[in-house]
Amino acid sequence: MIIREEQELREHRIYRPCASFSDETKGRERQEDKCDIRTEFQRDRDRIIHSKSFRRLKHKTQVFLSPGGDHYRTRLTHTLEVAQIARTISRALGLNEDLTEAIALGHDLGHTPFGHAGERALSRYTSKPFHHNEQSVRVVEKLEKNGKGLNLTWEVRDGILNHRSANTPATLEGAVVRISDKIAYVNHDIDDGIRAGILEEAALPKECTKVLGNCTRDRINNTIHAIVRYCIDKDVVMLPPEFEEAQKDLRMFMFNDLYTNPIAKGQETKAERIIGLLYQEYINDLSKLPKEYQNFIDKGENKEIIVCDYIAGMTDNYAIECFNELFIPKSW
Repeated sequence: MIIREEQELREHRIYRPCASFSDETKGRERQEDKCDIRTEFQRDRDRIIHSKSFRRLKHKTQVFLSPGGDHYRTRLTHTLEVAQIARTISRALGLNEDLTEAIALGHDLGHTPFGHAGERALSRYTSKPFHHNEQSVRVVEKLEKNGKGLNLTWEVRDGILNHRSANTPATLEGAVVRISDKIAYVNHDIDDGIRAGILEEAALPKECTKVLGNCTRDRINNTIHAIVRYCIDKDVVMLPPEFEEAQKDLRMFMFNDLYTNPIAKGQETKAERIIGLLYQEYINDLSKLPKEYQNFIDKGENKEIIVCDYIAGMTDNYAIECFNELFIPKSW
């Protein structure tokens, strides 16, 4: 028996019946020969990790634009923290850890430079709202590997698409990532806010910390334990009502005191202006796009979408570099 088949059998022995099993995947858009060693979901995880869009996450904003310290989160470290939390929950609940990890690692591949400021800017300058979850799917289906995409399984693509609060994933593993994303960003954003001197632990709402915990470590640990205890005998993944309410109130506090704080977000107007000027420049002169993006347009792709693809794929640093190249005069 080949190693992959042994792993597939092991999944059926150790996972709960409500889990997703790699040998029962709905498959890929393009059929491929299976790997002798890795399961289908393990292959997806590896493809994401080795992709260019995954590597670019290290230079994309999480909350603070171009932070001066080495210990502030980036979109990459956020992704890794989501994956760690999600794997812990999936393992404890007897769900497919490989599928969970693949979804978590891919969930933000389509995020713009400058965090949500970039997302807002592209929505403002284009004819349809820009949503990073939809762009993440476009990255793995179309943009990676010069238009070939990563050809991921249906379950991974569904989890990436539906990791936002307003959406409902088709698998429990996708639901784990959806809830882990919130746990991660609320708590590490608090940690970064404290590091920046914008927040103080003592200022967090007492009705929230009484339930969740009085430090980042405790809040993450307590929330994970609460999910596992509440869902261990259920075919759902959700927070107990008390934790759900506390988490919701804490997120609202963060929106009011950090995400819209003029100190933390003071540079966002500049970032949005950069995105807007880049968009107008490229849409008016498509020859300034890299050849691979021009090729998409030559094949009939909508130019507005392709310009968005190019800008959304930029890192913060590269967007600024392109802006300087296009708009800042050079010394003679």
